[in-house]
Amino acid sequence: MNRIRVLLVEDQALVRAGLRMVLDAQPDLTVAGEAGDGLDAVQQVPRLRPDVVLMDVRMPVLDGIEATRRITALPGPPKVLILTTYDLDEHVLAAIRAGATGFLLKDAPPEQLLAALRTVHDGDAVLAASATRRLLNRLAPPLDESAVRAVATLTAREREILAELGGGRSNAEIATRLTVAEGTVKTHVSNVLTKLGIRDRAQAVVLAYESGVVRPGERGTPDR
Repeated sequence: MNRIRVLLVEDQALVRAGLRMVLDAQPDLTVAGEAGDGLDAVQQVPRLRPDVVLMDVRMPVLDGIEATRRITALPGPPKVLILTTYDLDEHVLAAIRAGATGFLLKDAPPEQLLAALRTVHDGDAVLAASATRRLLNRLAPPLDESAVRAVATLTAREREILAELGGGRSNAEIATRLTVAEGTVKTHVSNVLTKLGIRDRAQAVVLAYESGVVRPGERGTPDR
């Protein structure tokens, strides 16, 4: 079995050591390398070719947001999973815009972190956790006119799908709520991303909030 290669980017050596112990204890995960600042991480990625970068935000030399932006601009970039704390909430949207596939709170239990790494590696965004929804609710910005115009190009069903994505729901959950096949949901999600010119579900969540499709405190379309 090919292990998921993870680059740990964290300026506190003790935190890195703890993360390494947790990850290396898993049969499907391995730590490909460590970096104590964002610039070091950017320089290591081409050499180490990690599958996922576990990225801190506040670091010396180069912060995690700019490091994420540079890493995701590389050819064939790895996924980036951001670790944040409540006092860094204002950085989360910027991190997703920079290319992060998702984010977790630093006080998340180990099993949640491990699941998030696997989810990101599999190509999905880490957006379903209740903590993530709370962060997005707190971070919802004023309406962005360009986002509103982009959403206006969607069909009614696609807008409904975007609302469900904004609520942090998986394809299976959306399929159940809308009473459609999961394959149909996947097609709609792909169409939504293409029409909006965005890369992944993480950015779809941000745009759902920016456009007003989802408001603070809501979780997409009403329960059926």
